[in-house]
Amino acid sequence: ISENNIFETISKQDFVLYHPYDGFDVIIDLLREGAIDNDVSEICITMYRMDHKSPIVDALIEAARNGKKVTAIVELKAKFDEENNILLVTKLRSGGVNTVYNFPKFKVHAKLCLITRKEKTGIARYSHIGSGNYNAVTAKIYGDIGYLTANPEVGLELADLFSAIINGVQEKETKHLLVAPKTLKQEILRRIDREISVHQKTGRGYLAFKLNNLEEKEIIQALYKASMAGIKIDLNVRGLCCLRPGIPGVSDNISVISIVGRFLEHARIYYFRNDAQDEVLIGSSDMMFRNLNERIEVLLSVPDPYLRQAIFENMLKISLRDNVKARRLL
Repeated sequence: ISENNIFETISKQDFVLYHPYDGFDVIIDLLREGAIDNDVSEICITMYRMDHKSPIVDALIEAARNGKKVTAIVELKAKFDEENNILLVTKLRSGGVNTVYNFPKFKVHAKLCLITRKEKTGIARYSHIGSGNYNAVTAKIYGDIGYLTANPEVGLELADLFSAIINGVQEKETKHLLVAPKTLKQEILRRIDREISVHQKTGRGYLAFKLNNLEEKEIIQALYKASMAGIKIDLNVRGLCCLRPGIPGVSDNISVISIVGRFLEHARIYYFRNDAQDEVLIGSSDMMFRNLNERIEVLLSVPDPYLRQAIFENMLKISLRDNVKARRLL
């Protein structure tokens, strides 16, 4: 993304970023340009774990001082970062940024940014949805995925979601976003069932997931069911995995590896072959009880078919082929 006007570039095509292999400077530059662009009217962002001298925070404060409506949703209860996040709220508020925090029922763990811009053709919305905190330090050592798009449907859904979180209203039905705790779990289960139906007709069902932790009981039971139906399932679970692969007649079609290497594997990617109409989900959520029931999480169904294939081939499959750092769960 190298043209002078980053908004013009994103308006022409979607981009997927895989940090740290792709630089985080793209996101910093996006917000810096948004801060000084006369056509940008509003910026909304979620904050979970931020660096102490954050260029993102500086850009948001500059945007607010330039008269833009800027809202930061700050999760105070991010473990070990509570004090830092309280200080962060103070800094943002003193800089003119509207801060929203203290959600007693849910942690806001989703990684979202939305920039609203007035253009000749009307209101344009630039969305960033990913797995990584907007943290310039950890972006150099965490393997995270992010998606940039000017897709108007995605932008409108994200705008409605921000409004729901900020104003405490019921979020609307969504086509591109899977949102916990309302729809995400049910939508994952529905997609696994869809894969079983496809496999029963074609024999070509396939699932592949990359995530931090797999612990949620109903998701695991659904994966067992898919395995028993004959579907091959490849899982890359970095940490906690409560699914047992290789049980005869139950999970003998499931393979589980973990990769612990130079970078912290932090991306979440969910692939469903779906009768060659591949679907790829990326975002913030693991398959744990807390993610699906006690947090606001977002997965994006990637709209661009070329980028779906790129994510599957160059980010997901390449890790499943690892023969150096991978440890296999038996």
